[in-house]
Amino acid sequence: MYITPEVATEVSIAAPVTGDLRNLVLDTLGREICSGAIGPETTFTTESIESRFGVSRPVVREALRALEALGLVTPKRRIGVRVLPLTQWNVYDLQVIRWRLAGPSRVAQLRSLTELRGAIEPAAARLAAIRAPLNQASELVGLAGRLWAAGRAGDAPSFLRLDKEFHSLILTMSGNEMFAQLHHLVGEVLTGRTQYELMPRFPAPEALQMHVDIATAIQTGNAEKAASSMVAIMDRTLAEMSSIWDRELDESE
Repeated sequence: MYITPEVATEVSIAAPVTGDLRNLVLDTLGREICSGAIGPETTFTTESIESRFGVSRPVVREALRALEALGLVTPKRRIGVRVLPLTQWNVYDLQVIRWRLAGPSRVAQLRSLTELRGAIEPAAARLAAIRAPLNQASELVGLAGRLWAAGRAGDAPSFLRLDKEFHSLILTMSGNEMFAQLHHLVGEVLTGRTQYELMPRFPAPEALQMHVDIATAIQTGNAEKAASSMVAIMDRTLAEMSSIWDRELDESE
């Protein structure tokens, strides 16, 4: 498939005109590719993008270089630029994650990220119980208490902020610098579920208690309890996401 400026305009997803022109082109094309509005193997030229957005060639080239760095497109000799399939994307990049969350594959993206959390966070909690200094463990217990209060009060903004801090701190407390760097991914999952109203206003009491259990286990050095409680949270979260996933499939049939 080849996209002309006219066709590209038809499949365009509305993007806010903010920031410089390079970011406008990058954000619009990125969202269209990640949403499937511009599908894999589609090709387009620098000239078609210049015409569509009314921008200069250097602006287009910078935007396309950024898309290429993210694995979304690749130059194709004497043709222009070819859109690559999902298997080639840098799916760990926060910009790609945000573009995917903004499109129709939102639930699938949240599911993938939740499955990733399920593989990593129990291990991080176990290590935190073994390695974390006492001051950080005490901070985690305090966070769990404030998280409980925000959840019981239905204070979604505070709950989201505290939940992100809670899980980020556990990744840091693991003492594994690679785990610690994943806190941005966890933050995107939690933000995405809240932003797209996939989180209950009042979290279940059991889920709130699990956070307290994790914090207490880490503080007392109970590695197995910390890991099993985190597994319970991840299993619960995945079950909630699966119910949403199944409902969307039913509605699409």
